Amino acid sequence: MSERKLAVIAIGGNSLIKSKQHQTVEDQYQAAGETAHHIADMIEQGWDVAIGHGNGPQVGFILRRSEIAHKVAGMHEVPLDVCGSDSQGAIGYALQQNLVNEFKERGIDKTVATVITQVQVSKDDPAFESPSKPIGTFMEEDEAQKRADNEGWTIVEDSGRGWRRVVPSPLPERIVELPAVKTLLNNGIITITVGGGGIPVVENEEGDLEGIAAVIDKDFASALLAQSIDADLFLISTAVEQVYLNFNTPQQKALDKMTVSEAKQYLEEGHFAKGSMEPKVKAVIRYLEAGGKEALITDPAHITEALQGKTGTRVVPG
Repeated sequence: MSERKLAVIAIGGNSLIKSKQHQTVEDQYQAAGETAHHIADMIEQGWDVAIGHGNGPQVGFILRRSEIAHKVAGMHEVPLDVCGSDSQGAIGYALQQNLVNEFKERGIDKTVATVITQVQVSKDDPAFESPSKPIGTFMEEDEAQKRADNEGWTIVEDSGRGWRRVVPSPLPERIVELPAVKTLLNNGIITITVGGGGIPVVENEEGDLEGIAAVIDKDFASALLAQSIDADLFLISTAVEQVYLNFNTPQQKALDKMTVSEAKQYLEEGHFAKGSMEPKVKAVIRYLEAGGKEALITDPAHITEALQGKTGTRVVPG
């Protein structure tokens, strides 16, 4: 490439969990290494990148440890916003160490930094009226009701498996540490940020920021990041090589390219599953409608080929 370009890469927290048999910190570190290898390929081709990531399973593990420690040893429980910050540090550490090692092997002169990132949401977001994101462990109804009464939790029965706490999933409005992120990127530093969609914060009556029990979609936060830094490319790295119509049916069809208007039509027709491909496509639309240039959806192993136009699903304005 004759000139440097800037990309935002959004990787899923689930991509670090290969299976139920591979959930340990060591397993996740190895999975992060595989993803870092493909990102390093991209950097070697001349891209500067900001990396966003999911943290759903990891926050679930932190909450579970906290709940067990509370029940068994009387330890204090960890608030959800702090769980998010814990996961940002741990996942960032795994990614940045793997990237540094990749750079050393390839002779790439690059630095990597993780930014513990707050993302501001609106207290008036409709999501706060209807919490919908399950977190934490399954509980018996009596315990769940007790937590609801004593701590103000919203609880739901989850598919016959027990009761769970649900929290809001508001839309991201502002990346608080954006000036720091821009400074790092402007100096060629690979930056890991908006981990898990960012730590949700709101402005209180005094105008100060404070954490809130909520979960921000990491694809929406990464789209906001891509828009805010004027990225040349928004790349969502997920579990499938391409986006499909009629996924997992005999009529399944891979999409090489689609416009925003086509993406909206496919959403209306119900081609993209909620909690899976739907938020990714919606995030891409948000980025492109805000002036973004192009987006790409593929899996980690095919990032290099997708950048060459050989696979993946490219989404463009129009």
